[in-house]
Amino acid sequence: MLKKITVKNFKCFKNETVFDLRKTNYKFLEQNTCGKLLKGALLVGDHASGKTTILQSIRLLPALLFRQGSCNGMPYQCIFSKENDSGLIYEFDIDGHDLVYSFTFSRDSFVEENLTVDGRAVIERLGKKGKWIAGKETVLWDIEDSQLFLKQVSMNPEISGSEILRQFLAYLKKTIYIDGYTRKIAAFDGESLCAEKYIENYGVEKMNDFFTEYHFPYRLRYCREGEGTGQIFFRREENGGEIPACMESSGNRTLMNLLPAFFRGIESGGMLLIDSFGGGLHNKLEELLVRHVMKKGEKTQLIFASHSTNLLSNTILRPDQIYAVETGKEEGSRLHRFSDEQPRVAQNLEKMYLSGVFGGLPAYRMDDLSTVVMKNE
Repeated sequence: MLKKITVKNFKCFKNETVFDLRKTNYKFLEQNTCGKLLKGALLVGDHASGKTTILQSIRLLPALLFRQGSCNGMPYQCIFSKENDSGLIYEFDIDGHDLVYSFTFSRDSFVEENLTVDGRAVIERLGKKGKWIAGKETVLWDIEDSQLFLKQVSMNPEISGSEILRQFLAYLKKTIYIDGYTRKIAAFDGESLCAEKYIENYGVEKMNDFFTEYHFPYRLRYCREGEGTGQIFFRREENGGEIPACMESSGNRTLMNLLPAFFRGIESGGMLLIDSFGGGLHNKLEELLVRHVMKKGEKTQLIFASHSTNLLSNTILRPDQIYAVETGKEEGSRLHRFSDEQPRVAQNLEKMYLSGVFGGLPAYRMDDLSTVVMKNE
């Protein structure tokens, strides 16, 4: 599981910034924790404050390992800095072992790269020269500066036999990224999580079990005729009426499209990253989905960004699971963890956030609008 990530000079984060998923001393919502770690976190804040950037910093690692052919650091260059080098440090708990992986890149080249397991160096890289350290044996490598050394090592069966490394790579491959703006879902294990494809392969039973558990007023039916593509219907429980999924409400279709990723994330125990969570969903349904992951996902980490302040509740998430993100002008963006203010369990986190206690609140000027409204009245 992910313990924390440190970014520096990365997009809108100029200064060294830590996103921490280690739990603090709060003693409630223990189902939201796994050992000493948290089963996810919520990012809130104004538009363009840096919420997406935090998600992208996590997504970047599996993308470089399993998707992208080479480094393209230009989109990640800090817009507030003249420095060329950007750095990321990832800390994981892999089967009880502390694994720390870091790399620094500049434009289209990796500058440094290091991997340690329980404090022992496994990978060291400087420019185009790398070392793989396996016990008392050290293997020297010549590396393309546009490629991750870790990726090259993982593809070599002769020296990539470390069980911890294997588990680490397998864990990263379980990552699922949902872009709420485009509604695209990226599963790094290569399997499609498109709702239609999922239902074609696995049927509607699991989705209908979910609807039954939470008392939804409908069920799905999948009808396949001949060799062609099947059709999905929403069947109303109260009257038996059916509507083709393509004609259903956008909210119900959004839920149907999200569920395969939620099921896979819970089953695999990987990271489920969601940008702009909740678009098209009722507030109560957002709350239900978050609670569902916290309850059902033994080691799943749901890390997501949302503008829905109803999620800021001590009945849904712990204060150490919520981060406010705000822009610091020329100094770049900043993170503020709600737990740093030590709110009590009985306090209303949503009201505290909207009153400015945690930062990350838009500062729109509303007085002129009020004046206009009063004049019109």
